[in-house]
Amino acid sequence: MGTVYRKSVTRPLPSGAEIISRAGARLARWKLNGKVRTAPVTIGRNGSDRIHEIAATYTAKYRDGEGVVREVATGCRDQDAARRVLARLERRSELVKAGVMTAAENAVADHQNTRFTGDRGHFVAYLDHLQAKGTSKMHRDNVRRQLDRLANECNFAKLADLDREAVERWLSAQAATGMGARTRNTYLSAGVAFCNWCTETHRLVANPLVRVGRADKRADCRRKRRSLTEAELVKLLDTARRRPLLEAETVRRGKHKGETIAKLRGDVRARLERLGTERALTYKVMVLTGLRRGELASLTVSQLDLDGPTPCITLAAADEKNRQGSTLPIRRDLAEDLARWIKDLSQSNAGDPWPFERNICLTMTGVPDSSPVPADTPLFTVPTGLIRIFDRDLVAAGIARSWKDPVTGRTVIDKRDDRGRTLDVHSLRHSFGTLLSKGGVAPRTAQAAMRHGSIGLTMNVYTDPKLLDVHAALDALPALPLSGPSPQKQLATGTDDRLERPVAPAVAPKAGERSKSWSTAVKMTDNRQERDESPRADASSYSVKQNNPLTIAVNGLQEERANGLEPSTSSLGS
Repeated sequence: MGTVYRKSVTRPLPSGAEIISRAGARLARWKLNGKVRTAPVTIGRNGSDRIHEIAATYTAKYRDGEGVVREVATGCRDQDAARRVLARLERRSELVKAGVMTAAENAVADHQNTRFTGDRGHFVAYLDHLQAKGTSKMHRDNVRRQLDRLANECNFAKLADLDREAVERWLSAQAATGMGARTRNTYLSAGVAFCNWCTETHRLVANPLVRVGRADKRADCRRKRRSLTEAELVKLLDTARRRPLLEAETVRRGKHKGETIAKLRGDVRARLERLGTERALTYKVMVLTGLRRGELASLTVSQLDLDGPTPCITLAAADEKNRQGSTLPIRRDLAEDLARWIKDLSQSNAGDPWPFERNICLTMTGVPDSSPVPADTPLFTVPTGLIRIFDRDLVAAGIARSWKDPVTGRTVIDKRDDRGRTLDVHSLRHSFGTLLSKGGVAPRTAQAAMRHGSIGLTMNVYTDPKLLDVHAALDALPALPLSGPSPQKQLATGTDDRLERPVAPAVAPKAGERSKSWSTAVKMTDNRQERDESPRADASSYSVKQNNPLTIAVNGLQEERANGLEPSTSSLGS
């Protein structure tokens, strides 16, 4: 039989509390929010004074269906209300004992009334789970934002409120207001993953959102990226290298507006030239390695091996998208560019007072030992506004065009081609995949270079078919002239090249083996194959619809072959 009671706890003396005696009992008196409070004083285990308090709400203590003693906070200040909660808990225990309810269903019932939000809500516990898995903070922030919006706009406060139809109505409403298919699928994926976690932790019996249909991203694709051509890449790298210095030398107002005649100090010019080199090298690394922006930003000097037989970049698992860690081989010319860049880093940092523990000398091609580079030095400074810098580089290179909106006065950059595809920083990774396919790299090798889980993603999404040389591939097909002798005339004159090709000896059955089909008559003499002098019969001369005569003839040949007899030409009679 269960019981309800109010727990008693001891706490340290509050700040500023004084000990008083009243009716022979020791009390602690202190002020809280302007009110005087008192509590009995007891002696703790370490001999210090502690106040003794009684909880304001009741706790239910009972034995569950599996015989385990449980203590559940009822949240009730009234004893009769707490006993009603206890009766409900004991009834569930009896249902588990009787087999009417499973232990899992009983565990699920404990979480139905817990709210999503709050310090002890389901969302906080789920985000703690994601953090324990090692997901990035950006991913957790996106998941929390998506779950909060779903819960608020679908009126979900507790797990008991989850409803599939409500989510489907919300997704339909968002589609009507212009939300893309990919964005809607992202919200749905966040909800499904959360419900899967609730199922695994016995908060839900089943996932109510698992059957919600996903939107077709191909039919409603809002952003289609394209790859840059080799000529566009050359222009982009050259423009990115020269633009910082060129813009600083350009006069912005006055009679010389637009002219590159501004005078710069030597240190400013050197800094701008170094900035341009870093930007161009950043683009080049992304094109020739397929690194994503976040992966590139995470690279440090210690992750490069430029002095070995195969130069490579080592990605840490925590910085890679799939959290696996990879070693990426790089081209020799790119390794030389990176070695020169690291040498510049060492020379620029030679006079900096680095702490002793960070001065880890790295042996690299072209890096002098006298100028140590700290191992944790970022390889590149990748700004958060890289997409805006990339857009301006596209305009300066003539790959994109820009104009001012007469209504808003803002500069609009048009990066779309005639097929509606656009360019952004991630297009450099698309260019990497396309250049691999264009260079004749095997699809499986290209998949490994792109670090994709499926070859379809490499071939269908990250390969631009417009840049592939399809015209040259068509030259590999055979010529099929429309003018020339008819097939009947070729057979009559014996000029059919099918009879001249050495195909029959290659596919003719060997001695002692039974044949499944025959296109020419052959005879066996002393276990040797010799060509029969009888007229040849072409299988194409028989009607395809009349299978019986051809089948009988072939079966007869096979029976004669099995009996060691010479195949007769009459078995293939016309």
